[in-house]
Amino acid sequence: MKIKKFFEKIARLAANSSVKVWTSVSVLLIVMMVVIFISEQKTNSSINSLFDAFWYTIVTVTTVGYGDIAPASFWGRLSAMALLLVGVAIFGALSGKFASFILDRQQKKDKGLLKMTNMKNHFLICGWKPGFENILEGMLLANPEIPPEQIVILNNAKHSDIEAIQANEKLKAINFLRGDFTDEDTLLKAQIKSAARALILADKSEDFSTLETDSRAVLAVITIKNLNPRIYCVAEIIDSKFEKHLSLARCDEIIMTSDYEQNLLVQASSGKGKSHILRELAAEDENQGLFLAEIPAKYVGGPYAEYAKSLEGQNLLIGILENTGNFYNRRQEALAEAQKNPNMEKIVANLKKVKTLKSNIPVFNPPSDYVIPESSKAIFIHGNYSKEEN
Repeated sequence: MKIKKFFEKIARLAANSSVKVWTSVSVLLIVMMVVIFISEQKTNSSINSLFDAFWYTIVTVTTVGYGDIAPASFWGRLSAMALLLVGVAIFGALSGKFASFILDRQQKKDKGLLKMTNMKNHFLICGWKPGFENILEGMLLANPEIPPEQIVILNNAKHSDIEAIQANEKLKAINFLRGDFTDEDTLLKAQIKSAARALILADKSEDFSTLETDSRAVLAVITIKNLNPRIYCVAEIIDSKFEKHLSLARCDEIIMTSDYEQNLLVQASSGKGKSHILRELAAEDENQGLFLAEIPAKYVGGPYAEYAKSLEGQNLLIGILENTGNFYNRRQEALAEAQKNPNMEKIVANLKKVKTLKSNIPVFNPPSDYVIPESSKAIFIHGNYSKEEN
């Protein structure tokens, strides 16, 4: 069976037109090399062995022409002229193929048709929405550890919208792949199995209804999580009724933009300046608003009051963010911990807790005896007030 498959592969290879051409060229070169070797044996030229003839053939075909060896016989020189012509033809064909390959690759990249290769721990952004260019710039500012080369955009946006991004000096290194982000094959092209993070936007690349937009977001999260359970997944939806579906799909963060916008308008309507507070807290400036920080290991498992006391005179600590990092790992750790108890009833109770476990849960102003759990981060507000000297 293996021998049969081997011969079938050989037959398919032999049927290839390119293989036929290069085989014919190779045979022609060998024939001319032999002619040169035989004819030069009767002269006083420098071609005295088959290796000399091989050397001369290679040097002539590649149009290098060192001049250290040259045929003296009529048939030798005739073969040499043929070799020169063949060499020019080969060089032209290879140059054309190479230029065509580079051009084709660039065109595919510009059109988002090029398969991502050797991408690992990258950030996949699915979908498109108005102001996408500004969103990308904000993401790069908020994630300085992620270079543009490690970001992959996957959507079906208009060519003009993508060209605007590629023309931006800050964003031109970002990779673009055209396709449907709910399709498994397209996600595999984006190397989803080795990606570290995925963001699914409320896609506006086409005229989708609210129901379609949110349904596609849920479908994308389900597909992504099935292909890569360890990926950190964030999804934006318009209607809050889809939040439950995303939670069941193990989405790590759920963004409800319409709710945030509505809440901002409601707060602004009070005329008390609450919208200013919310805007400052959500500021992109790295020296303003909220920020997260690692908690020293010696305070993990200890009381909140002890950690808060150690921070006197620094930025304002307002709470703890629980279950941060890769939520897949958090669930596995919680599952292993839940099974340690010898009491079966407690094991069942602990497993129920694991089932309802959520990622990135903020706990604001906890009581003094609150125990800081593992995989947590501290929530701070930047201290940006300074007195003017009189």
